[in-house]
Amino acid sequence: MLAFLILGALVVLIAMGVPVAVALGLTATGFYMLSGDFHILAMLPQRMYSGTTAFTLLAIPFFILAGNLMNTGGITERIFRFANACVGHIRGGLGQVNVVASLIFSGMSGAAVADAAGLGQVELKAMADRGYDPSFSAAITAASSTIGPVFPPSIPFVLYSSITGVSVAKLFLAGVVPGLLMALALMLAVWFVSWRTNMARSERAPWRELLASFTDSVLSLLTPVIIIGGIFSGIFTPTEAGVAACAYALVLSMFVYRELQPKELPGILWVTLVHTIRVMFVIAAAGFFGWLLVHQRVPNALIDGLLGLSESPAVILTIVILILLVLGMFLEGIAVIVLTVPLFLPVMTKIGVDPIQFGVIMIMCSMVGLLTPPVGMVLFAVSSISGLSVGRLTRALWPYLVGLMGVLVLVAVWPAVSTWLPGLVLGANS
Repeated sequence: MLAFLILGALVVLIAMGVPVAVALGLTATGFYMLSGDFHILAMLPQRMYSGTTAFTLLAIPFFILAGNLMNTGGITERIFRFANACVGHIRGGLGQVNVVASLIFSGMSGAAVADAAGLGQVELKAMADRGYDPSFSAAITAASSTIGPVFPPSIPFVLYSSITGVSVAKLFLAGVVPGLLMALALMLAVWFVSWRTNMARSERAPWRELLASFTDSVLSLLTPVIIIGGIFSGIFTPTEAGVAACAYALVLSMFVYRELQPKELPGILWVTLVHTIRVMFVIAAAGFFGWLLVHQRVPNALIDGLLGLSESPAVILTIVILILLVLGMFLEGIAVIVLTVPLFLPVMTKIGVDPIQFGVIMIMCSMVGLLTPPVGMVLFAVSSISGLSVGRLTRALWPYLVGLMGVLVLVAVWPAVSTWLPGLVLGANS
């Protein structure tokens, strides 16, 4: 009963429009004040501080900064041109290019909103110039941006690692196959939509354009090789990989492509700072809220409650996934992760679900949430950029949501989709 009261108070505050971080803090402090445990409130600063001091969390601002540098410095345009030369002739044309470009960009930034706001503007403009239907263009731009937090490097995986202690390297590897499957599912959805609407096909790019676009973008394409290769070769940690990505993007944008001017750096740094503060404030508030949950044995009550509903691991996992999908409709991905990991991970461990597999499931659920109203961040970002209403964009998204949900079901039903590659490369005990 106590668990429902705590979580119910949190839901009510969020439903009233209170920011997630503030709602987390108010729920925890309010509970202790009402129960008369004022001395415990002395722990508030320490718990909030300790929640943000994990070394792996340092990677978050650096990957955010790397994405902002790439969006400003001409890297995204070169990626789009190369993707167009490779797959622009497939049915769906620039819709297919949209997906491939997002997959490549995913290996650089690890943030869905950075993809939608930066690369998305390039994609939408190119598709508008070619006469594509605005709904089709905006829908695939929004859907393809969700690949970023699943395919390595990934900011949500860094956060999940800081909460659970699971290896960041293993989580990054776990996202490779699901990320590729997401791209394939979206490309099939684009093919289906273009076939149903009898969309015109583009001619195959000549070899000269393919070679020219590759030459122009090869240094940009090396970014994921440097990041991922550096991590798995042991040259640097995931946090240091974020620093390396920033340095490489800065050198490319400012000194090689010469499209980033020094006067633009303060604005880029300010946007990065604001985004980082927003994320870290949620994490800090969740640190105290999470301590409340543990102190009141809420995870234990949740385990008993779910196991009381069914003894079948498949049924329990399905219930948890449905809860995550519903939460994703009302909360941003970071909030879903910091709220639910401490609650659901013990349940998953109890029923034998690998923490790595559950990490991928959780991130994919939060990505679906980014595309669903009423609080889908990517949905609103693309709506703002494209000028389409959220309702119109949501209606155009259904084929892509079906594809993404299909991959989510595959990851949940077949653990090897997410656990095979980490075990192969790093071994079971590394």
